Amino acid sequence: MNSYQLPVIKNLLETTDLHTILRLPTGLFYKQGVKANVIFFDARPAAKKPWTKEIWIYDYRTNVHHTLKKNPMQFEDSQEFIECYNPKNRHERKETWSEVNPDGRWRKFSYDEVTGRDKTNLDIFWLKDKSLADLDNLPDPDVLAQEIVENLEAGSESFRSLLNWLGEK
Repeated sequence: MNSYQLPVIKNLLETTDLHTILRLPTGLFYKQGVKANVIFFDARPAAKKPWTKEIWIYDYRTNVHHTLKKNPMQFEDSQEFIECYNPKNRHERKETWSEVNPDGRWRKFSYDEVTGRDKTNLDIFWLKDKSLADLDNLPDPDVLAQEIVENLEAGSESFRSLLNWLGEK
């Protein structure tokens, strides 16, 4: 996260009711390694106090692997999120995460918890990445190598875009 994003995020939290973030698997829309989130918010008029009181986050990123061609995300994959989101009455949501269920993907964070994070970072995670914890069941070396190459290519492309953007300034 760049330092110029901090005011943008704080402004978003203060001028809207940012109520939901859906963390999507990396590479879902672009290349492997590129993160994507869907944010849900309601615009509000200017006020003295921030509109955002709590943010619900559904982590569909951790321990989920989709690709554009071989394993694309299907509508059925979003069913649990839709149920948790509770579009009929979002004020009656219930967390699936708890101390008893640390693998629950649906969790609520207060405004203070979010703004108290370093640089008000919205990339919040709590689920353990099983691929990192289970060293006996790592993917085959060729799969790991391919993922590394894809991540490096995505990073290189991001740096090229940044360089082009800086050249335009």
